Amino acid sequence: MSFYESLVEQTTAERDYLLSAPIIRDAMAGAVTRQRYVAFLGQAYHHVRHTVPLLMACGARLPPRLDWLRSAVIDYLREENGHEKWILDDIRACGADADAVPDAPPNLPTELMVAYVHDRIARDNPVSFFGMVLVLEGTSVALASRAAGIIQDRLGLPATAFGYLTSHGSLDREHIEFFRSLMDRLDDAGDQAAVVHTARVVYRLYADMFRSLPQAA
Repeated sequence: MSFYESLVEQTTAERDYLLSAPIIRDAMAGAVTRQRYVAFLGQAYHHVRHTVPLLMACGARLPPRLDWLRSAVIDYLREENGHEKWILDDIRACGADADAVPDAPPNLPTELMVAYVHDRIARDNPVSFFGMVLVLEGTSVALASRAAGIIQDRLGLPATAFGYLTSHGSLDREHIEFFRSLMDRLDDAGDQAAVVHTARVVYRLYADMFRSLPQAA
């Protein structure tokens, strides 16, 4: 079994906890409101805007033996830069106040998720960042494009309100294969353990972010 396959297997329970979040089930069933969708986008903004700083922190702390991974971090940086602006555009297309989002405090699980990964990079192992990559990109591949179509059909919003979901659904299909190749090159047991542990925790916190969103009436 490759490390990527082992990583996916070892995080099954946490992934199931995420996918069982009521708002995810509601969205896939078309039972979603504009308010709930905008609330999701607001929380997405608050973690996506940290992607580039987290990548920079990870790349700066990688040891010489992982120089090959630093090149991948640079590729990720080029891909991810500015994606938080897409989210603000989506919020505007929903008719909501995007300008208020950056100054609004994130929900606690969102704040804890970002802080946790920053801490793992600085205090434990910079490779920990890739545990977060598994969660966010894997979830996008599984849900994003399909959810965007269902929500748009249910709410009658313009396609311009779904730039983040639709772009990440397609982009992350390519990214996950790239991610798989990177993980299968990690041959140090400590690095592997750091990725697995971080993924497990981030799955929980990301799931709690969804659970912190407004509930159905």
